[in-house]
Amino acid sequence: MLKAGLKRGFPKERIPSLKEPRIKRDEGGFYILTLNENVKVYFEDFYQFLERVEARCLEEKKELDKKISQCDPKKIESLSYYRAKRLLADQVLKYIYTYYADSSDLEVIMSPWCFGTVLLEKFEMYKERLSRAEVQDPNVPDYPYFVLKYLDEIYKKTLLDLFEFPEKAFSIRWQYSELLKRYSKILSNVSGALQSILFMVKNYGSP
Repeated sequence: MLKAGLKRGFPKERIPSLKEPRIKRDEGGFYILTLNENVKVYFEDFYQFLERVEARCLEEKKELDKKISQCDPKKIESLSYYRAKRLLADQVLKYIYTYYADSSDLEVIMSPWCFGTVLLEKFEMYKERLSRAEVQDPNVPDYPYFVLKYLDEIYKKTLLDLFEFPEKAFSIRWQYSELLKRYSKILSNVSGALQSILFMVKNYGSP
């Protein structure tokens, strides 16, 4: 269970009842062969990883809140740096809670590196929306320029620290992106073929 009180979407007791051929079991426990990576991901390992990252994020937020409260309001750049880091921790927690508690989609079960890559791309999209003022964030108050400036400078390093990843982790993210694009293309082709068949069948039966 997470410190926030959320329970695992796929607890040990539930997994045996799932009718999913990709779920296997060996001496390490229940695992799934992921579609995007085609690797073994143990349910226990995935959830424990999220629990560890949540703990680091909460500790980071606690320290940042203390620094923000003790910082001179006139030190705008220092405050902006702290707020940028807090925004990152908030975003990571948001997705940890979403993925951890999801009980409807096995696609949320993924390797730590894949999870980190997914969050990196989601955050980069969120950062773009912030820069266009399309979303409001409590960590971006009356001086957004400096917060966004620091976000650009620190987001990759901060995410690596929160995930405890080596520096090379995000350098291979294109592999996951390409795989996801490939699967999307295949699914689109299948969908298009099915639509064509249905159209032909419909026309065949028409006078």
